[in-house]
Amino acid sequence: MKKIIATAAVVLSAAAFADLSADFSSEIGPVRPAIHSSGFGPTVCSQTAQDLEDVKSMGFTFARTHDWALVNANQRVCDYFHIFPLMHLDAKDPKNYHFGPTDYLLKRTREEAGFDIFFRLGTSIEHSGAKVHFNSLIPEDFDKVAEIFAATVRHYNRGWANGYNWNIKYWEIWNEPEGIANMWAPPEGAAGKDDNWTDGQRKACREKFVKFFVIVLKRLKGEFGDEIKVGGPALCGYNTVWLNELLTACREAGVAPDFISWHGYARDPMQYTRQAELGRQLCDSYGFPKCELILNEWHYFGENYNWTEMQRCSDPLVKARIWEGPDSHNGIRSACFTLAALANLERSKMTQAYYYGCRHTGAWGFKDELQKKYKVFYALKLFGDIVKNYKTICASESDGTVTLFPVKGSDGRLGLLVSDYGGASRQISVNVKGLPKDAKATCTLLDYRHDLAPHDVSFANGRLKLVKPDFHSAAFFVEFSN
Repeated sequence: MKKIIATAAVVLSAAAFADLSADFSSEIGPVRPAIHSSGFGPTVCSQTAQDLEDVKSMGFTFARTHDWALVNANQRVCDYFHIFPLMHLDAKDPKNYHFGPTDYLLKRTREEAGFDIFFRLGTSIEHSGAKVHFNSLIPEDFDKVAEIFAATVRHYNRGWANGYNWNIKYWEIWNEPEGIANMWAPPEGAAGKDDNWTDGQRKACREKFVKFFVIVLKRLKGEFGDEIKVGGPALCGYNTVWLNELLTACREAGVAPDFISWHGYARDPMQYTRQAELGRQLCDSYGFPKCELILNEWHYFGENYNWTEMQRCSDPLVKARIWEGPDSHNGIRSACFTLAALANLERSKMTQAYYYGCRHTGAWGFKDELQKKYKVFYALKLFGDIVKNYKTICASESDGTVTLFPVKGSDGRLGLLVSDYGGASRQISVNVKGLPKDAKATCTLLDYRHDLAPHDVSFANGRLKLVKPDFHSAAFFVEFSN
């Protein structure tokens, strides 16, 4: 099996891992807090004090505003038609805007949770069916929507319309425009045409979106310049057809996107790293070397269920398969994938990453309806603590199912994250270099039955030995001290 140096990449394999090593004397780069960001934050209402403390405890850097209208029931927040509800009115008149609920929500996010804002301009997803659309229809007047977006930036960054001077840096144009059944819907969909869209219909929708994107990008950069970063389009996945057309149109229009963004629901924690390599090459080839790469929805998606089963099936046996046990959607296997993915993202060419979702309950939450926390909560909390307390990534070698992430704090503290995602062996051995003489090790365990609990560890003569309590996935965080 080929060994992967420094990046500590994980290769999915049932085989026992071979040589694993971490070297604290060799620094490879900084820990980047923006990689640990969230698809949700606080809510307007119906949130307990414990909810807020739990959200804060995961230690995210940014919160992205997409779908916030869906998780803030009966509140008109974030989406452009909530902020500017009557499209026939003058988009330059502040009296025609309804910022209040969004103001309150963003203020909570900034001041109570302590997250920076990544603002998605556009609409939340609309699951009303392929033939019925109310909010996700392709806008009729692209220039007017661009003006509404500009007014939104002005309100939050320049105090317009009794606004704020928050210096929100990142502004994203739309979300998943390939979703012509629920995000960028042509009017014929609402009129009842067949929902088996042809390639021609999809191409027409794509061409309209590319035109819209360029209009909005030019409008926002024209008024705000380098005060803000504007990009998108938050594709459903890394899609070269869409990205090529988008970047071509931007180059021809003489305007550069500050970032491109896409989503990824996966079971290979190296997928995002590979996509970032492709994205970097693509942007550079178009003459956009400063264009950032943002993965702004990501989550584990297991091999024993599919989207239809998860979202629409009421069969108790299917539900149990998805939600119960170590291989469940938010269980220990998911948690170890999450830690491995975050470690790999930190060493990738990705600029930011947003875990989806950290809403409070449900499929994309961190706990179930009975308030029991999922295993992914503890994984995210652990990584948040790493981001807070450690500043530098050190070198490592990984093999098999194990991902290593050695980190060094500015105060000299040393830590090693070990995530075994689906490994068949219960024993893990790591050769550790660059430690102070007579260093001692203490260990915290996250597994199927333990939630960041103290765990026995053996460390002598530079050899770290860890034993999993069972044959499921497990993660360890080892701290070294004199």
